[in-house]
Amino acid sequence: MHKRLRAVLTDIRPLQVSAAYRRLFIGTSIAQLGQQMTNVAVAVQVYTLTESSFYVGLVGLFGLGPLVVLGLYGGAFADAMDRRSLALFASGGLWLVSVGFAAQAFRDNTSVWLLLVLVAIQSGFYALNNPARAAMVPRLLGKELLPAASALSMASFNLGFTLGPLVGALVITWQGFAAAYTIDVLTFGAAYYALLRLPRMPPMEDSPRPGLRSVLDGLSFLRRSPNLRMTFVLDLCAMVLAQPRALFPALAYKVYGGGTATVGLLQASPAVGALVAFLFSGWVSKVRLQGLAVVLAVLGYGAAVGAAGLTTALWVGVVFLAMSGAADMVSSAYRNTILQVAAPDQLRGRLQGVFIVVVAGGPRAGDFVAGSVGSAVGDRLALVLGGAACLGGVLLAVAAQRRFLRYDAEYPTP
Repeated sequence: MHKRLRAVLTDIRPLQVSAAYRRLFIGTSIAQLGQQMTNVAVAVQVYTLTESSFYVGLVGLFGLGPLVVLGLYGGAFADAMDRRSLALFASGGLWLVSVGFAAQAFRDNTSVWLLLVLVAIQSGFYALNNPARAAMVPRLLGKELLPAASALSMASFNLGFTLGPLVGALVITWQGFAAAYTIDVLTFGAAYYALLRLPRMPPMEDSPRPGLRSVLDGLSFLRRSPNLRMTFVLDLCAMVLAQPRALFPALAYKVYGGGTATVGLLQASPAVGALVAFLFSGWVSKVRLQGLAVVLAVLGYGAAVGAAGLTTALWVGVVFLAMSGAADMVSSAYRNTILQVAAPDQLRGRLQGVFIVVVAGGPRAGDFVAGSVGSAVGDRLALVLGGAACLGGVLLAVAAQRRFLRYDAEYPTP
């Protein structure tokens, strides 16, 4: 019985075997709490100022441009210089932006454009920071532990995504936006301290100089790598076509008759589902047909998001959103593992840059799409249409690249 239970419960071996990885994981997990509080604070502050889902979606669009450009170049820098040094620089910039969010709230800012500019700057530093952080992990752990590490990484993100919006909504209701932003400033210190304790991670001897040629080399490798490319395509189907986040304020106020606390509950629901899936993720490392697993997970995600738009009952919507989060956790764990295992180290930073552009940029583009569609046809119908579009996109992608269904973790090929 105990052996069966251990087979399905979370695999925490990465935390046990590597002290450096453990510090990175703990620091990032603490920082995620404050970051997600800021995310919900920005969404609610923008909606409070404008009462428009379109403007909430515009937050995603302002974050997309810097993320695309600097994400690609951030990956090139991560391959060409010490990854720890790059992460320290970018994290310092993110901390200063957090200070800026707090300062504008303390001064009772009423300009939505100032918030959008801060979001754009934050997105730029994020694009430099995350490829370097993600490219560190394969140097800290063995290949056999990377699926478990990917699941742990998703758990770290979703723990923040669960507690952050809920705590953020309570703090905003109790003390206002400035208090929520200030907590982000304080928690960011944990992530910075974890980076300071990491060893140096210099580039490989054959790593190129950062620049346009280096970026193009990474994109050229991706063009020749159908399995890696497919992981990005499938994630875009989910995050661009069926991203519900920008609709949460309007759903909370107009459909469910709630307020800021309801926004926090909706924001947290997908992350709760992801955490439940994580608790029983011990089987993740045992699946060989990881391409098939990604396809099934993204189909489940689209179906859950679409179903959430079919109800006006808050608890039913929360359950479907939680199911979407569980499916996204499984998809992300395998997509990240495929990238880390199939990509060579000297290209890993650049490919992680593309990964960040897709994983973080996709939801920002999705915010704009969902906000625009919601303003045009209604917020519930926007969820249904988004889920249907996700399902259709996945089926078309699989029809064009059926080999992905046979991707075998024992014989990884890009």
